[in-house]
Formats: sequence, structure tokens, C-alpha cells
Amino acid sequence: MEYVIEMNGIRKEFPGIVANDNITLQVKQGEIHALLGENGAGKSTLMNVLFGLYQPEKGEIKVRGEKVNVTDPNVANRLGIGMVHQHFMLVQKFTVTENIILGSEPKKGMSIDIRKAAQDVAEISDRYGLRVDPNSKIEDISVGMQQRAEILKTLYRGANILIFDEPTAALTPQEIKELIQIMRNLINEGKSIILITHKLKEILEVADRCTVIRRGKGIGTVDVSESDQTSLAEMMVGREISFEVEKGPPKPGEAILSVKGLTVEDVRGIDMVDQLDLEVRSGEILGIAGVDGNGQTELVEALTGLREAKSGTVTLSGEDISGKKPRKVTEAGVSHIPSDRHKHGLVLEFTIGENMMLQTYYQKPYTRNGILDYGKMYKKAEELMEEYDVRTPSSMTLARSLSGGNQQKAIIAREVDRSPKLIIAAQPTRGLDVGAIEFIHKKLVEERDKGRGVLLVSLEMDEVLNVSDRIAVIYEGKIVDIVDAKETNENELGLLMAGGKREAGETST
Repeated sequence: MEYVIEMNGIRKEFPGIVANDNITLQVKQGEIHALLGENGAGKSTLMNVLFGLYQPEKGEIKVRGEKVNVTDPNVANRLGIGMVHQHFMLVQKFTVTENIILGSEPKKGMSIDIRKAAQDVAEISDRYGLRVDPNSKIEDISVGMQQRAEILKTLYRGANILIFDEPTAALTPQEIKELIQIMRNLINEGKSIILITHKLKEILEVADRCTVIRRGKGIGTVDVSESDQTSLAEMMVGREISFEVEKGPPKPGEAILSVKGLTVEDVRGIDMVDQLDLEVRSGEILGIAGVDGNGQTELVEALTGLREAKSGTVTLSGEDISGKKPRKVTEAGVSHIPSDRHKHGLVLEFTIGENMMLQTYYQKPYTRNGILDYGKMYKKAEELMEEYDVRTPSSMTLARSLSGGNQQKAIIAREVDRSPKLIIAAQPTRGLDVGAIEFIHKKLVEERDKGRGVLLVSLEMDEVLNVSDRIAVIYEGKIVDIVDAKETNENELGLLMAGGKREAGETST
């Protein structure tokens, strides 16, 4: 059979690590071919080889049966290969059209024919159901629309083979549905798609075949119609995965966190948290469920000292921590697993060892007379890396070089190791694979069972239902109801999240 893409025996090395070890990938014309693996398995590296961003040490690439040498992305574009990167390559101040034509601008005499370009972009957008305004500025449109601009960029350059790198990582559930439809439209127009992902539900919904990579090695290729979540997860991780969170009943004690009348403004001066009351007890996981944009971000930032509240009080085990700076909040006994690990969780240009000590480096035994003891710091970091299975060549590796899952494990190791009274976990498993998700959920339950309070803020309905003991539903900045996780379901939560009320006669916890 002639494949539209063949990658045979690809080997790609980086200092101290073999990212791709003799991997073979064969993609048929007109299929959605999923590339599945844990965070750091080597999926993106393999596709960066195909797109010409990396050069392999060994192996060959064929496009439509012809052996090719993809030395850079321009060569890939000429071969009809386009890549939609996980972190978008867009200029925020430019319009959609300006971004799309950048580097291949149509000319009218000596000047750029922006009107013709905008017409072409609009035609491509309509043809594939992308619905993007070619004249919008990137900084003014949603993440989902920015992604569509990236897709348009590849189509404008004539791509017939599209690589999607973790395309749903930052999208809302509605945007994910729309993206899946766009992918189907592309296939109906004769395109072929390689989908890099670790989300099993999406693979089962949209992919035709799936190639699995584990720790840099190819495990096999399967027909998705003959697979299920369990078999794919086992291929990906190399062991059986439990999709249920194993936990006994909670043993709640005294209130650790008490929030009264909290009002928090956003950058526009709008009250996003409105007279909110909330209580988290020791020995319980309280989940916050809500549609994105109902005050979750502002609530977490106010609780952790990242944003000043307009009014209200926050107490931790009876101590008033309202308005305190982040370090004082941390020292009072609050740990924060932030929703954006790059912006608030890590210093990407620091080593992973340094990042794991950010909360304690200034304390004994890591500092003496104002001088850092790097030996003790790195020894402690390496102990944590082993305990939390942070996979990296060395504690001296820069944080930005680690996969998302390993970055997240490092943050959790740092935050949990300090034995806090309260753990605030915001989107703790965003963009992670099933193995890492299982690990993180287990850690949160372990901390609950040690008597800590855990506040879980997540947009994933499954996560909130499976991990929480009680669930507080936030709507327009207020807690509208609190329910027992065992006695509710997706439908009831969905109704509450949309501002509805439960049936009469039902009691909240």
C-alpha cells in the first residue's frame, strides 16, 4: 500500500535522552491518524522531525511514496505538510489575515495586496466551516479562534497533510466539538490529519487509526473501531489504568478555610466574585464546578494573594489572611497548584531543581547567613523527583524542556511536600495524560486522608464528580448550591452551572 506519509526507523536524540527510538509511522490518504502517548513520550518530537524543525539521527521519510529530506518547515510546506502547534505561532498585534500571509505575502506592484489576501482567507474559512473574521486582531479573539487562524495559515499555504499538536488542550468543551467538526470537514475535502493527543475519548470519537508511543518507542498501530479506552490506556502507559478514583469516605473535621462575603474585581473593574461564602474542612476535597468565566480565576487569585479582594474576609484555621501577599499566604499554610503552570507555576528559564525549591530556598537548611546551599537544595529536589516520578535527564535540566506532565508533577511535589493545611488545586490535570491524571488524583486523596483541606477548581465535570467529596457550584461569582458528590450527577450539576435550581425536596449538604 502507498501511504501519504511514511516515517521509517526514526531516531532522534537530545543530550542525555533518546526522544524517538526507531519509530515507524504510516498514514493513509484521507484518514485521521492519532499519535497517542504519555506526556514526554516523544510524540511532538516525531512530528517536529516530519515538519523539518528537527533533523533525525537515523531513519527515512516518504511523502506519497517519494523519499524526501525535510530540512526545514519551508520544505514541509512545499510538500503539502502543515503543522498547527500546541503553542500558537501568532503575532498578537496583527490581524488574522496579516498572520496568515506572513512570509508569503501576495503583492500588487510593490505593495502587499491585503484586500486580495483577506478575500482568499475568507473563502478558505467558509469552505472548511472555520468562521473566522479575517480582519480581527489576534489579541481580540478567543483561544479557539486563534487556533482556527493557525489552521487557516496551513491551508492558505496549500497543506494537504495537517499535523494537530494537542489541539484541544486549551479549548472549552464547545470549542472541542466545533474543532472535531472542522477536522471532519477537512477529511471530506481530501485532506489527511495526524492528531497528536493523549485524550482517549477524542481518539475514539474522531480517529480512524492510532499509533501508540511509549517512552520514545513505537508500541503499535491499531484500528480505533476495534479499540476502547482501557486497551488504548494500557498500550500508552504499559499497565492497567483505573478510570475510577479510589478513595474511602471522607472524615471531615474543623473548617480550615472560611470565606465570608468575598467580592473580587477583574482587570476591568467588574465584580467577578460577588459576596461569596465558602468553607473547606480538614479531611475533605471540596470541588468547585462552574462554566469557565464565572469567577473561578479571580477566586483562586484572591485566596492565594495574587489579587486583592474588594471586600470580604478569608481565614485559615482561624487566622485572618485577607489581603496578605502570596509569600505570607504560603507561609500561613496554603499550597497553590496554579491553572497556568507556565505563567504562575514555574520559572521556565530556571532548572527543574531550582523550581522545586522556590517555596523553601530561603529557609534553613537551604540558606545559611543569606547564602544558598545548592548542594542541599539539589539533593532535596532529586529526592522529590524520585518520589513524584518527575522524568528528566537531570535536576539541572531547564524547566521549559520538560513535558507538561513532568512540569505538573514537579509543581505538585513542591506544593504538597511542605505539609500545608490547605491545597488549592486549580485545573491540576489540564493537558495531562491518563497516567499522570491517575497519579495526581491519588496524591490529592492521600493529602485529604492526612487531614488536609483540598479545594479543587476544575472545568472537567468528570474530575469534579470523581475526586470531590462535596461540590460547590459557582455561577456569576456566587456559590449557588453545595451538593454531595455521591448524590449528584452530570445533569444536575449542568443545570446548576447554568444558573438553574435543583428539584424541590432535594437537600444540599
